[in-house]
Formats: sequence, structure tokens, C-alpha cells
Amino acid sequence: MPQPVPPFTELLKRCTTSALHLETRDVYAVDEEDRDLKAWRAGSLPAVEDRAAWWGPFHDAVQAAVDRGVTVRRARVVSTPVTEYIRFEHACTPRNVAAGEDVRWLPRAQALGLLLPAHDFWLFDGQLIRWHHFAGDGTHLRDEMDDRVDAVERADAAFAAVWSAAVPHAEFPIT
Repeated sequence: MPQPVPPFTELLKRCTTSALHLETRDVYAVDEEDRDLKAWRAGSLPAVEDRAAWWGPFHDAVQAAVDRGVTVRRARVVSTPVTEYIRFEHACTPRNVAAGEDVRWLPRAQALGLLLPAHDFWLFDGQLIRWHHFAGDGTHLRDEMDDRVDAVERADAAFAAVWSAAVPHAEFPIT
């Protein structure tokens, strides 16, 4: 029986040790990023120092979790050369870092041999997965909760493999 999917902020609020996010897509088409994407394309994305211009509930939730001692890590597997969307995402990543996330990047060519899941996910406290389902064009379809021990172990192992091979954000230039 499917589990209800609580809001991300609620899941992060319940988190006590770690929140791991694996992203493997080269394009995301999520409505909440439209304004920032348009600003970035126009060359007017607010500076990371101007928190009032971009800080929001997601950043509040991450910072609160980090302040409680939760480790929040995000690993991105990307094709190279990168897509326009990944260029945008890279430009916005200092916001994640400012909120307390540790972010790493792995070129897809360096992920050969890694067994990666078919869906992006968040893994909370090594016990609960929030799978993200996307359409081919990057449109978010739905999320799904999963606490099956075997799925959690595989997701954790996939994240660990990517994390150990990935490059910290500050060392991953987009040219």
C-alpha cells in the first residue's frame, strides 16, 4: 500500500542525522524555478549575498536541519558538455551551500560502472526514501515514499558511490 508523501520540509524537520539527495537528470522543468531561470537567462540572477532576494522555505528547512546537526548532502550526476539547465543549476548552487548543504558533481562519463537508480531521490536518516518521478522533458510527475530495507540499502550504496567519486561544488567549474 502506498505511503502518503509528506511535504519535503516536514520530512527534513523529522530528520535527525542525514538527508542525502541524488540528482541524475540533465533537465528539470519545475514551476518553482521558472522565475530564477528567466532571471539567470537575462543575466540578472540575484547574488548569493542578497539573501532577501532568493532565500525561501526550502533554505530555511535546510539551515534548520543543519543547525540541529543533520548532514545535508546533494550529489549531481551530469552529462558533459552540460545542458543549459545544468549551467543554471550550477549558478544557483551557492544558495544550497549558503543554507548548509554540501554539494558535489560527477560527470556522467565518470559514473561508468556505478549502479544508479532510475529515479532521483532523497534518503532521510538512512531509513526512508522519497523517490522523484519525472517525465522525459523534466516535468515532475509525483513523489513516492519507500522504507523497504533493500531499497534503502541500494539507494544509500548508490549515493555513497557517487559521493566518493564526485567533485565538491567549488572545484567543479562550468565553462
